[in-house]
Amino acid sequence: MTDKDRRTSSGSELGELVNGKRFSRRGLIKGAAAMGAAAALGPIAAACGGDDTTTGASSSASTAGTPNQGGDLMVGIVGGSAKDTADPHTGSYEPDIAIQYIMYEGLTAWDFDMNLTSLLAETIEPNADGTVWQVKLRDGVMWHDGKPVTADDVVFSLDRIVDPKDPKVGSAALTGVTQGGSKKIDDKTVEITLSTANVLLDENLAERSCKIVPVGFDPKAPIGSGPFKMLEMKPGEQFKWEAFADYWDTPPNVDTLTMIEFADDTARINALQGGQIQAMSQLPKSQAKVIEATEGLALLNAETGAWRPFTMRIDVKPFDDVRVRQAFRLIVDRQQMIDQAYSGLGALGNDMYGRFDAGTPDLPQRMQDIEQAKSLLKQAGYDNNLTVELVTSEGALGGDEVAAAQVFAEQAKAAGVTVKLKKTDSSVFYGDDYLSWPFAQDFWATRSFLAQASQGTMPDAPYNETHWKNAEWLALVNKAFKTVDDAERNALIAQAQEIEFNEGGYIIWSWRNQVDAYSTTTTGYKLDKLGGPIGRMYFKDVYFV
Repeated sequence: MTDKDRRTSSGSELGELVNGKRFSRRGLIKGAAAMGAAAALGPIAAACGGDDTTTGASSSASTAGTPNQGGDLMVGIVGGSAKDTADPHTGSYEPDIAIQYIMYEGLTAWDFDMNLTSLLAETIEPNADGTVWQVKLRDGVMWHDGKPVTADDVVFSLDRIVDPKDPKVGSAALTGVTQGGSKKIDDKTVEITLSTANVLLDENLAERSCKIVPVGFDPKAPIGSGPFKMLEMKPGEQFKWEAFADYWDTPPNVDTLTMIEFADDTARINALQGGQIQAMSQLPKSQAKVIEATEGLALLNAETGAWRPFTMRIDVKPFDDVRVRQAFRLIVDRQQMIDQAYSGLGALGNDMYGRFDAGTPDLPQRMQDIEQAKSLLKQAGYDNNLTVELVTSEGALGGDEVAAAQVFAEQAKAAGVTVKLKKTDSSVFYGDDYLSWPFAQDFWATRSFLAQASQGTMPDAPYNETHWKNAEWLALVNKAFKTVDDAERNALIAQAQEIEFNEGGYIIWSWRNQVDAYSTTTTGYKLDKLGGPIGRMYFKDVYFV
């Protein structure tokens, strides 16, 4: 969102949902490799025509016809800072995420319907127990400087990410990958020997922070293999790319792409309405009806597994008492919060992440219960006398999340809890005190349970914002990472999720629709279930109409 890392942003899925059915991950990735890049990345709106949706949960928003070529596409995004970076292994804010998706690629990827596909890898296969993986690279892939992508680049990238002296964001996702554990077999083949079994490495490699870079990569002079190559980088202001004519798949339709950073939502909306930009990220949901009613503008409204939780640190008062955590979860009227903060553009959450994960258990929907919340708080020693500070940020989280915080503060009054809001800007929210706030908010894109655990809830996770620590839970998760059988692994995941459902530090009240906006002078944007803004920053198929 950014995410901090994510700080959005990439996601995972243990079982893919295709036409209402789940298929094995391994079968899907084999099939994607055989189909090639165009099929693997889902419907190509610009090339095909015939997809008539502009909002909703399908994978593209387009109009029929042959795509026009040329033009300068201008996109407004949530502002970052002078710390914006072109290093795909360390980026933290939305501008960094945009850069990662626009100009870099991973070995695997999640398509817009959350199917695991091969990308730079032609195939990626494990041995019987998931301790050794072999990667064969796709032919014909070039870096922006004209050199071919080779096995040396893959080895360099993985070693760089998991460098024990300077581990990058993606290191937490790459369970079992060690520096020196990857070796070149030939120019197109890499063998990855893991220190511990990890049957989900192909999914892990789809993480946003696990992109492949060339040997000797310099983030100050960034080179990638994606459809756009960088022309200009002004951190905190804007970035500009040109279409990469030698891109291994079909090159972009537009000539150039410029991402402009805006400090607030109003400025982005005004720029879209005024024609200075053709698309904008993170439309406040309160403005959705305004955009829909404005001639020449349209919503990009995608149903996702993205979630924006309230975070309770389980190791500090009052949240070190599980009764308080349970009470706070019962305070929330989830539908009211969705209606008021998201203008109804979301689905009920149930305090568990991994919306599309095959291992997610079917537990009773948690609903508001003020009397039970008051009883639990009284048992914990708080009888209409608990005051907490809730840290939020319009800059880091958007106006919708501040609105959600305000709704929660009102709902909490009924349980005798006073919630004082502390509004901060992005640099403070994700600054030195991030991960220290006792009670705050955050945002995450769609991930599977295990991928999310490695990023946010395992003891060594880079963003363990709730300071979650539970020995029984950890034993189940560690075993799941080594369990090849899907059914057995999903059973372990279900047990682990139930522990967090009962004792965890997250209030996951909604699955959040990703709502962006664009000018109808352009088309070809993607509706992305992963939950990334502007169709996960995929502009290759966008064109002017």
